[in-house]
Amino acid sequence: MKITYTGRQVELKPAQLKKLEARFSKIGRLLDAGRKECEVHVILSSERHLHKAEATINYYNHQMAGFGSNADLFQAIDAASEKLEKQCVKTRTKFRDSKRTPHKAAPEVETEKPAAAEASEPEPEVESRVNRVKPHQKQKPMTLEEAMLEMDGRRDYLVYRDAQTDRVNVLVRRRDGHFDLVEE
Repeated sequence: MKITYTGRQVELKPAQLKKLEARFSKIGRLLDAGRKECEVHVILSSERHLHKAEATINYYNHQMAGFGSNADLFQAIDAASEKLEKQCVKTRTKFRDSKRTPHKAAPEVETEKPAAAEASEPEPEVESRVNRVKPHQKQKPMTLEEAMLEMDGRRDYLVYRDAQTDRVNVLVRRRDGHFDLVEE
């Protein structure tokens, strides 16, 4: 986690900077798992006897801010970081819960059965599943080469409108790495 701070009438010593980094390292582990991609901006200010600390983080376009004030500078920083930590946990759980799908149970390993037992048991029917694909808005027609580049190893198939014939085509990647083209 990258920490930048702005001191308004407050100057921190190197030992105090280490304390500041240690305090925000937990939040960094919560958000980006130690990859150091997240940035925190801490603003420290002092007015008479009151120290104020404001910390802001931008995490996947979610602006989070924590504010703390106290007579002691590091108690103000702790208050701001605690508020920020609560927001981070809440945002992270929301993000995680909306992006994850439940895991499917692992299939059980079957042992060899006698031939008489196989004949008497009926085979269970496999449920068929329909995946609905929403068309993209204003999608331009493609050539075959553009469609192959669009697949780029991430997809097994691609439905596209051919630029030359203006027909809908399906490009399917076979297991051997070659492609099949299904034209309308």
